[in-house]
Amino acid sequence: MCTHTPHCPLGTSPAAEAARVVASHPEQGWSLLCNGVLLFEDTGELLPDGQIVVPHRPLAIKA
Repeated sequence: MCTHTPHCPLGTSPAAEAARVVASHPEQGWSLLCNGVLLFEDTGELLPDGQIVVPHRPLAIKA
């Protein structure tokens, strides 16, 4: 799906979230990346092969 140079990381790569946004729908809370990953505003993801990545927001550190 990625047609620019340099190519974005694959959807299965640990760096998949670094891909370019090709469609953004902030009113619905999601963006489509050029590697086929659906990235949700809660940091959850839907990978091109249908796997789900649960939200992974950093936890607040209490002092």
